[in-house]
Amino acid sequence: MREPSATVHPRVHRAQWALARFGPLASRSFAALERCDPAADTLIEWLANHADQAERFDLTTAWQSASAALPEPVAALFEAVRDVPAWVEWDRVERARRLFERTGMFGGFVLSLRALLGGYVAPAGNKPLSFSGRLREQAPRRVAETARFVTAVCGPGGMQPGAQGWLITLHVRLMHAQVRRLLWASGRWDRARWAMPINQHDMLATTLLFSEVYVEGLRLFGFDVSEREREDWVHLWKLVGWVMGTEAELLPRDYAEAAALRELIQCTQGPPDDDSRALTAALLGPPPTLPGGPTGQLAKLRGGMVRGLSRMLIGDEVADQLGIAHAPVWSLLLPVVPELVGASEWARARVPGVETQLRRAGARYWAWVVELSLQGDPARFARPTRLSS
Repeated sequence: MREPSATVHPRVHRAQWALARFGPLASRSFAALERCDPAADTLIEWLANHADQAERFDLTTAWQSASAALPEPVAALFEAVRDVPAWVEWDRVERARRLFERTGMFGGFVLSLRALLGGYVAPAGNKPLSFSGRLREQAPRRVAETARFVTAVCGPGGMQPGAQGWLITLHVRLMHAQVRRLLWASGRWDRARWAMPINQHDMLATTLLFSEVYVEGLRLFGFDVSEREREDWVHLWKLVGWVMGTEAELLPRDYAEAAALRELIQCTQGPPDDDSRALTAALLGPPPTLPGGPTGQLAKLRGGMVRGLSRMLIGDEVADQLGIAHAPVWSLLLPVVPELVGASEWARARVPGVETQLRRAGARYWAWVVELSLQGDPARFARPTRLSS
């Protein structure tokens, strides 16, 4: 195989193969490794240089104070997202969130054990997570905030400008910009090895984890996700990705392109590394003691189930690379799950009222998960002040 082109960053594996197979998709994706998010980065830099105003700055309050004179970097970020793109179709966004509701607990498993794990696999893309320490030192809290983010995005009207999902997405965007600034200031970021931190390529990859990768996880569980549901779900997360700061030209036009982009990124990111395995261990490790949480033999049972589900959702090869131990008993039990889900899907498609009940149950499940995991401490999505030592 020929060596990668000099125009492709060295972190890309099999670059020439990817360029030949995916053409312009690969070219755009690889070039995005060297671009970040100027609007968010400028605002974070301004806050760092205006400590007095930074202490008083609140994103939600600033957004709601539309008539007030805002500092130029704040106004510039808001102006960039104030008018949604012409391609946004709100009826499709509304339909998409129904998929999230009706898949309930299984969607939660896919989110944590397929989508989040999928993000840890990338040896360069996982470096900001590793340096920040939040998914090793505070894994349960970070996962709880992710659940809060997704439930807000998928709430009724959640991605309308100024709604909770919209505002939380902007909060996360500024968190990313703050991590970038801390990484540069630390002197520990190796651009020659990892490209730019939290770059456009990696932002696109994150959007795919919550869209195409998520849908395929649901299908592994036996859910009958229709073509329209798949397209609408990608449409929702295309909007989320755009608010998050991903360039519109990089985001997938439809499900087929999302699948191609996921394959492209997966095949060129390289194998998991030690940071991948450390992040995985933190995610799958024993949860903190919660009221009503598992203890003793129940905790051991929970650990086996989590490992079994992880291997089911990401495949044995990747699971082995991430150091996820086998769960022999669960490997025998879990193949039954798609059959049970399939039976539920059969009833949903044929019996009036079943889907409504499933959606109500799913909404209650997510409300319970968020309340339990946050333990009364609201998700603030605060910008970090330091990196892990």
